[in-house]
Amino acid sequence: MARPKIELAQKVQFSLKDASIKLTGYKKRTFMAQATLDYFGGSPRKAETYMGWSRKTVAKGLEELKTGIICCDNHLCKGRKKIETKFPQLESDIRSLVDDKSQADPKFQTVLCYTRTSARAVKQALIEEKGYLTEQLPSRQTIGNILNRMGYVLKKHKKQNL
Repeated sequence: MARPKIELAQKVQFSLKDASIKLTGYKKRTFMAQATLDYFGGSPRKAETYMGWSRKTVAKGLEELKTGIICCDNHLCKGRKKIETKFPQLESDIRSLVDDKSQADPKFQTVLCYTRTSARAVKQALIEEKGYLTEQLPSRQTIGNILNRMGYVLKKHKKQNL
């Protein structure tokens, strides 16, 4: 038995896709579910086939419309945690190493501190002076990011011509 093919005008299809891209979370699911009810008879599979939407997302939106209960998204638990949460002592150790090699902004235009040390030197000092293992510490780039989050600006070393 052949299924009837759904014909949507390109303009309508483009408008639906564009609108769904601009929305997020509950609003996006509600929009997708309502469009699925209007154009695809409430079938998440058809919405996936013709619109490219995730049928799980559409099904969740349909369920939210039916029950009136909004599913909460747990975005705070997603993503990689900062290294400072794994090693809470790391930030204070870095500060103790860098504070004596830093100075305030000479023109007092910002609250940033300029430091004459590099992220590579900070990593080496953490290993030698603070007893961290190489495997425990993040990469040089991440240590540079930590320094930036702490308010330090790494100063470029100028090469002196002899």
